[in-house]
Amino acid sequence: MKLFKSIDLWSGLVILLTVGLFGLSLAVKGITHELFLESGVFLVSVKLILMAGKNAASEERMEKNLNQIRALLADNSARLAIDEEKSAGNANDRIR
Repeated sequence: MKLFKSIDLWSGLVILLTVGLFGLSLAVKGITHELFLESGVFLVSVKLILMAGKNAASEERMEKNLNQIRALLADNSARLAIDEEKSAGNANDRIR
């Protein structure tokens, strides 16, 4: 599943700890008005972890694109250097 690929070890540990604490709170306090508070804390934790996963995926895509741009720039600068050498060689031939 794609969801589990984006969750690293520490994020998974935080999710499990949050679910465990939520369950413990539910068992100790019962279903009361505090359930909404506990649910809110749980949902905020999950949302932050999911956002971190999306940011990591976005960072990987940007890094890949930057590496492609660097490769293109290196290739173009190499071609430019070869073209300049050819132009300099042709100018020297004309002078002679």
